[in-house]
Amino acid sequence: MSPATSAESAPSATPATPPLSRHAAIADKIVGNLVQASSPAVSPNGKKVAFVVTRVDMAKNKYFSQIWLADTDGDDPPRPLTGGEHDGNPTWSPDGASLAFTSRRSEKKGEATLHVMPTRRAGETRTIATMKDGLGNLMFSPDGRWIAFVSRTPHERYDAEDDSWRAPRKIERFFTRLNDEDWVFDRPSHVYIVAADGTGAPRNLTPGEFQHDGLAWLPDSSGIATSSARHETWDRDLASDLFIVPLDGETRALTKQTGSYSLPSPSPKGDQLAFMGADNPDTYPQNVHIGIVPATGGAHTWISNKLDRTFDTTAGSQRPRWIDDKTLLCTAEDRGQTHIFRVHTDGRAPEAVTSGAVTVKSFDAAGGMVAYCAGAVDELADVFTLSVEGKGKPRRLTNFADNYRSAVEPQQWERFAVPCTDGSGEIDAWIMRPAGFDASRKYPVVLNVHGGPHTQYGETFFDEAQFQVAAGFVVLMSNPRGGSGREQAWGQSILGPNHPRVPGKGWGSVDLDDVMAVLDGALERYPFCDRSRVGMQGGSYGGYMATMLAGLHSDRFKAICSERSVNNLLTEEFTSDIATVFRVEHGLTHLDDPDEYVRMSPIRYVRDIKCPMLLIHSEQDFRCPISQAEELFVAMRLLNKDVTFYRFPGESHELSRSGSPVHRRQRAEIILDFFAQHLKP
Repeated sequence: MSPATSAESAPSATPATPPLSRHAAIADKIVGNLVQASSPAVSPNGKKVAFVVTRVDMAKNKYFSQIWLADTDGDDPPRPLTGGEHDGNPTWSPDGASLAFTSRRSEKKGEATLHVMPTRRAGETRTIATMKDGLGNLMFSPDGRWIAFVSRTPHERYDAEDDSWRAPRKIERFFTRLNDEDWVFDRPSHVYIVAADGTGAPRNLTPGEFQHDGLAWLPDSSGIATSSARHETWDRDLASDLFIVPLDGETRALTKQTGSYSLPSPSPKGDQLAFMGADNPDTYPQNVHIGIVPATGGAHTWISNKLDRTFDTTAGSQRPRWIDDKTLLCTAEDRGQTHIFRVHTDGRAPEAVTSGAVTVKSFDAAGGMVAYCAGAVDELADVFTLSVEGKGKPRRLTNFADNYRSAVEPQQWERFAVPCTDGSGEIDAWIMRPAGFDASRKYPVVLNVHGGPHTQYGETFFDEAQFQVAAGFVVLMSNPRGGSGREQAWGQSILGPNHPRVPGKGWGSVDLDDVMAVLDGALERYPFCDRSRVGMQGGSYGGYMATMLAGLHSDRFKAICSERSVNNLLTEEFTSDIATVFRVEHGLTHLDDPDEYVRMSPIRYVRDIKCPMLLIHSEQDFRCPISQAEELFVAMRLLNKDVTFYRFPGESHELSRSGSPVHRRQRAEIILDFFAQHLKP
C-alpha cells in the first residue's frame, strides 16, 4: 500500500493526495473505467428498449446508475433518459406510453422512490410511491391500472432513534440475518400494489412474517403470482412454493412444499404458470430447471430437463418469458457460456437462441423482439437485440465494451481442456497471457479457483483476471467438479460421502484433483509458465480450496491468497447466515456427523502449511463470518507461520464484486503486491 504523505512534508494544511503505486494504479484504471448495461426492458411493440447504465466514480467512491433508451432496430442512438444518481428497474406500461423506474429521490436517507415518466410526449416525471426500505420487481398490471412491486416492511423497532432505544429481537427461526441484507426476519419482503396514476397509497398484499420473492401479473389483472415459504417449517425443510395473490380474496398455493420453486410467469392465456426450481430441496446442488403448473394448482411438469444444464445461472436468475402459449425464453449455462434458450411446453429439447463465447446476463422480450445484455472475457456488458425467432445476427446497440477497451486494453484468453485424473471426463480451463506478452520469456502463474462451489468461470469480464495479467502474471482458471455449467452429476460429485440421496466424494476430493490436474496440464502445455513461480488465489469456496491447497500442496506454491474463505466447516455451520444449509451438500448435520465436517476442513492441515499466506476478509461478511479468517490467522501465528491478515471494514461477502470502489482498488493492490513480492524471479 502507498504510504500517506506525512504532515511534515505537506506543503500546506491540506496534504496532497499521494500518487498511486503501480498496482493501485492498475486497479484504479480497471475498476474506475467500468461502465456497463443491465436490466433491459422491451416496449410492448418491440420498437424501444430501456436499460440501466451503471458507472463507477472513483473520486466519489460510489456507483451511479441511470435509465437509457434506444431503438431496437438501432436507428435512434442510445441516450440517457433519466438524470438521477441511482435510477433502475425500468418497466413499460402496457400501452408503451409510460415508463416506471425506481430511484432514491427522497430527502430521507434510505428511502426508495417509484416514478412514472411519459415516453411519447413531453411531461413531468411523477413520484408514485416512497418506501422506507427498497423497491424492486416492478410490473404494470395488464390493464395499466396498477404497478406491483416488492419492498421490505420494517418492524416498528426501526422507527426508534437508534439501537439503544430498540426492543430486543426474538429469534425463532434460521436465516434471520443475511449477507448484504442485514436483518430480514423483522423487515420481510412483501408484494405491494399502487395506482399507476399516482392516486392513493401503496397497498400491502402479503402482510405478515413471511418473505416473498418476485412477482408476475395474471393476464386479467385480477392478481399476482409470486413465490414464498409460508409454512411453519420452511427454515428446516427449505421448501418454497408458488402462490396466487388476488387483489381481493384469499392467497392460495399452487405447489405443496415438495421443492424449491420460484420466479413464476403466467402464460398468455393464464391457464398455466412457468417457473424455475427443483424438487427435493434437501439436495444441493441440482441443475435448476423450468417447470409448468396449472393455474389452479396440481402436479407440475419439468419441461427443460432434456438439456442437462442449470437454468439458475452464475450471471443471475432470469424469470421465464412466454413467447406464445407453447414457447418460453430462458437462460442457461453451458461450459463457461450462458445463453438464451427456447424452451417448449411439450418437453422437447431446448434450443439455443444466442451463440458464441459470451455470457448473457439479463434479457427481456416483447413485440417479437428480444433485448439482452451480454459480455465476453474482454468486453463489458452491452445491449443487443434479436428477433424472437433468433434469425439473423444480433444487433449491438451500445459500445461500452469498445470504450472500455480503448481505455484499459483488457486481455483475451485461450480455452483448453484437461482430462480428469480418474478418466471420468475433462475439465474446462482457460489461460490468460500477461499484458505485453513475450513468448520467449517465462512468467509467474496465478491459479484461480471460483466460489460456490456450484458456479462457473466463463466467457465474461472478470476484473480479477485483468488485474493479474496487467501486473505481469499468467492467469489460470478452471471449472472443476462440483461447479455448474455441466451435467448434474458433475455438480453433485462432491456431495458428502454420507449424503442420503446422492453420496459423493465430499469437498476437497475430486475437485482438488481437478484443480491440480489443470495446473499440471498448463505447466506442461505452455512453456512460458514458470513452474517455479506459482501462486494461487480463491474466495469463498475458492478460499476453502486455497487453504486446502496450502495445507496439502505447499511445495507446489510460492504464495497463496485465501479470502472470505471457509476454513472450518464445523464452526461455519454454526455461525454462517445460512447455517444449517450446508447439510444439504455434506449429508448429515454437523451435530450428527461432526467428524465428517472436521475431516473436510482445511484448518486441520494448518501445521503442514509452508508457503506464505495472505488472508483477506470483510468484517460484515455474514456468509463466511470473519471468525473463519481469525481461526486460521490465530493457528498460523501460534505456529510461527508466514501469514498476513487484512480486514475490510463495512464490507460484506461481496467486497470483490460490489464493495466500495476504493476498497476494491485497495484489495487488488494488496493482492498484487503480495504476489509480486513472493513470485519475483
